[in-house]
This record gives sequence, structure tokens and C-alpha cells, in this order.
Amino acid sequence: MSFWWFWTQPPVIEEALDEDLPKIADIHALCFKHKWNTDELARMKAHAGTMFLVARRASPYGTRAPLGFLIVRTVADEAEVITIAVHPRQRGRGIGKKLMEAGLFRLYGERCKHLFLEVDAANEPALLLYRALGFKEVGSRKGYYSDSGGDGTALVMRVDLG
Repeated sequence: MSFWWFWTQPPVIEEALDEDLPKIADIHALCFKHKWNTDELARMKAHAGTMFLVARRASPYGTRAPLGFLIVRTVADEAEVITIAVHPRQRGRGIGKKLMEAGLFRLYGERCKHLFLEVDAANEPALLLYRALGFKEVGSRKGYYSDSGGDGTALVMRVDLG
């Protein structure tokens, strides 16, 4: 029996469930110095206008544990990416792109006009992704990231949806 199908399918993107929060917290802890625990994530998830998406392996027999996640907050006709993270072992497989595309699609359907995010200017893979999705730099914040690989500059980026 060949298992190639399990590894070649794109991830499934869906709303995060409350039982996903411990795994989301684990992924966040692997990706960022400041760790969000399950209680903090639950409080965020409970707020109106907050979208929690997870990426899962597209296998009916595989684990349902999240491979990555996206958190977006919407206010009026604008939205902001709170955070996006992909488990370090799953990077380079297009999971972040799929999460962002799903988020953009939902925001477009909700008639959101703009999506903003902040990204470390030294994070080249993220910058490549965001620029490929149509984000443009609209500002910067010097010394914003204390654990940056560069000078800590945060780039503020925006994509227009409407």
C-alpha cells in the first residue's frame, strides 16, 4: 500500500475548536518567545470578531492535531492578523499560505475592506508570503521586536480587499 496520497494533499483549513487550544498554545510556544497559554487563547477566541483558523493534515486516518493556525480580529470593515504560526517541522509546505488565503477569502466574504499585519523586517519567508498575497508596506515601527534577527523593525503591511 502506498502512502504518497497522505503527504501530497494540501492541508484542510477549518475553524479551530476549543479542544485545539492546547496544541495551538504548543505551536505558539515553539514559534515565539512570548508564549500564550490555553487560557489566554480561550479569552481571545471568545471575543466577537475574532477568527481562529487551523490547518490539519488532509488524511482521514491521520492525526487531527493542528499543523498551524491563524488568528484574525475584525473591527468594523478592517481586520488585523493577530498572529500566524506553523509548527517548525511543517514549514515550507505551503501551510501558512493556505491559512492566509482562507482568512482572506472569509474576510472578503464579510465585506472587509482592509487586512493589516505587522511583521519583523528580518523575517524574509514571511515577507515573501505576504508580498505574494498582495500586501504592501504602509509603515514601520523601529525597535518593536526585541528578539529580532535584525534591528527589531516591524513593518506594517496592508492588503485591500474591497
